[in-house]
Amino acid sequence: MNPYFCGSFYKKHTIHLDNTTMAVTKLLRKSKRNVMIPQNKQVLMKQRSWKPEIKRVDVEAIKAEFAAKA
Repeated sequence: MNPYFCGSFYKKHTIHLDNTTMAVTKLLRKSKRNVMIPQNKQVLMKQRSWKPEIKRVDVEAIKAEFAAKA
């Protein structure tokens, strides 16, 4: 085993083809990255398309309130 690789860095899978065994190394960080890229894009799209809530305001009532205070 290579000393530069820790246990969480890769995961070995065995593939059985016609009674022969072949080891396949799968990088866990790459699979995590492949999952996170579309999720990050989705979050960015939600953030960029966000609009503030439009509240209905009675302008005349506000003007009357300021006139009463003055």
